[in-house]
Amino acid sequence: MGLNLKQIERVKTISKKDFIQNYVKPQKPVVIEHLIDDWPAYKKWSLAYMKEVVGDKVVPLYDDRPVDYKDGFNEAHANMKMSDYVDLLEKEPTKYRIFLYNILKEVPKLQQDFKFPDLGLGLLKKLPMLFFGGTDSYTFMHYDIDLANILHFHFHGKKECILFPYEEKEHLYKVPYSLITHESIDFANPDFEKWPALKNAKGYITNLEHGNTLYMPEGYWHYMRYITPGFSMSMRGLARNPKRLGQAIYNVFVMRNIDNLMRRLQGQKWIDKKNERAIVETNKKLA
Repeated sequence: MGLNLKQIERVKTISKKDFIQNYVKPQKPVVIEHLIDDWPAYKKWSLAYMKEVVGDKVVPLYDDRPVDYKDGFNEAHANMKMSDYVDLLEKEPTKYRIFLYNILKEVPKLQQDFKFPDLGLGLLKKLPMLFFGGTDSYTFMHYDIDLANILHFHFHGKKECILFPYEEKEHLYKVPYSLITHESIDFANPDFEKWPALKNAKGYITNLEHGNTLYMPEGYWHYMRYITPGFSMSMRGLARNPKRLGQAIYNVFVMRNIDNLMRRLQGQKWIDKKNERAIVETNKKLA
């Protein structure tokens, strides 16, 4: 028995009207297979191209180690030249990923290779971000701090995506004062005896290939696993639902600051306490 997951709907192309009507309003994910076929990036973007264009830049790397109280918010675990990182990706599996790499700021030349799709999401023009990973590397199940509407464009290779609507958090062992579920859960092969509430979570799954675009609605939880080395770019538009927008403001200006303060005051005890609460509070709802 596995997670209760439906395949995400797929369309070849879509009009702005149909996208808003069928997916944004009902907050349903969708994969658009040929949205970016006319971008220069569709033909050009590969690991070899990134090595050529970004090769000399030193990039921040992240792995799948558990959160430590000494880690700052989104603090990198290592740094490496992009050319060396691409070589590593192509040579062997690695847990190192690039996360939230701001390409407009770091490599302005790359912005000539893409456009902002007009799908009615009000995309934030300064925040396209790149994400890279090696075979079998993955992100913890998490949601984004701003609960944004996200377009996620995949390049080079194949990637598995598991999504859950924001409201499914009560079944996912969400860690208090954070954006993640309990880090011990293996969403690729969950242990339902250890994590029984996961049986009640209803979500979605899909594989992305080069040129596919995934729409993730506001606040959707997502777990991404690289089946092969590859990279993706995300664009985001602010949450429209007032309740979710309010949650986003709280996350940025209140929750994050409380968490940082408690890490300084209590250290690892605070992290351990949060992880324990995630288990106790989720399992309590099973009774």
